[in-house]
Amino acid sequence: MLQTAWVRERIAARYPGIPLEVAQIRTTGDKITNVPLAKIGGKGLFVKEIEEALLRKEIDLAVHSMKDVPTELPPGLHLGAITEREDPRDVLISKDARELLELPSGGKIGTSSLRRKAQLLGINPRWEIVPMRGNLDTRIRKLEIEGLDAVILAAAGIRRMGLEAKITEYLPLEVMLPAVGQGALGIIYHKRLGVFQDACA
Repeated sequence: MLQTAWVRERIAARYPGIPLEVAQIRTTGDKITNVPLAKIGGKGLFVKEIEEALLRKEIDLAVHSMKDVPTELPPGLHLGAITEREDPRDVLISKDARELLELPSGGKIGTSSLRRKAQLLGINPRWEIVPMRGNLDTRIRKLEIEGLDAVILAAAGIRRMGLEAKITEYLPLEVMLPAVGQGALGIIYHKRLGVFQDACA
């Protein structure tokens, strides 16, 4: 919702005569938070219902994290713009201010990503990688609630939420390669909407 508000403000500034209303759609990915994404269909679960709402003309414009946008869109939908990219790196938030390589062997690290899990176990196969879903606030709370040593999250989301003070370490790209498109927002609309094509130019 913060990302959508950010995009709305910029469209309103450029086209003040266009009425803009934010419609919140809870996707399957939002609703099912106790199962790893890979077991229920992957990142596409965050866009499917929104794409269907666009095709039914219930909404005119959709804002997604680019890392969640599929490589192929349904006929009639168009990726009109990609915003300037925020910091694409992953960050570590640890319980006692330890950086990644200072975490104990056998330590518990929370992440929702198979990509991060694979890279973490490549660094230290003795770490226990704990599957973790939910919004950023929920994931950070789990650091204490579930007895984790650290969580790994996207820098862009933490920065947009104004939570930079919680970051222990920005992970270098040679340590943790981020997801494709991480840090950027994708603006998707129905091709019938020429006004948004102009706005996204």
